[in-house]
Amino acid sequence: MIEIIPNWHPVFVHFPIAFTMAALAFTAVGTLFGNWPYAAQCRMTGRWMLWGAALFALIAAVFGWFAFNGVEHDEVSHAAMILHRNWALGALAALLALAVWDVWHGRFRKAPSYGFLGGLLLAWLLVTSTAWHGAELVYRHGLGVMSLPDTHAEQDMVPHDAVSQDAAPHEAGGHEHDHTH
Repeated sequence: MIEIIPNWHPVFVHFPIAFTMAALAFTAVGTLFGNWPYAAQCRMTGRWMLWGAALFALIAAVFGWFAFNGVEHDEVSHAAMILHRNWALGALAALLALAVWDVWHGRFRKAPSYGFLGGLLLAWLLVTSTAWHGAELVYRHGLGVMSLPDTHAEQDMVPHDAVSQDAAPHEAGGHEHDHTH
């Protein structure tokens, strides 16, 4: 298997986020505007998006489990990881339940009910919360990144805005720059 640093979870996790939003949007338009000529196509697109969201949520959860057990972390990060995992399992359960409901309901060629639409809205909220908690793990706790820059370390570099007086301006990108590279 190709090794992606640090793990495969980020590759798959964005699909259920996008697909759940699309499923909600298309299903809502197709349900609320049922007499519109394209309502049936919107509902079918919403169904496909829901199935894709459930499938990729399952895949993301599997790779999330590997990431959960493989990434180095401290106690504070671990608590945040537990919270993210719990939201993810709730979102996964909601998406799988809605996908099964949709397959069963679709056998009778009925339009989605307002209850189904409400469930889809709830699933989207769960996915959104899960995504937010996942972003917190990366951007607040620094999990899943190879290294973080030490912003407090002294470096032997000249600040970007410090310009040498004897440096000749050069052309780059269509305008003059006052610094050297």
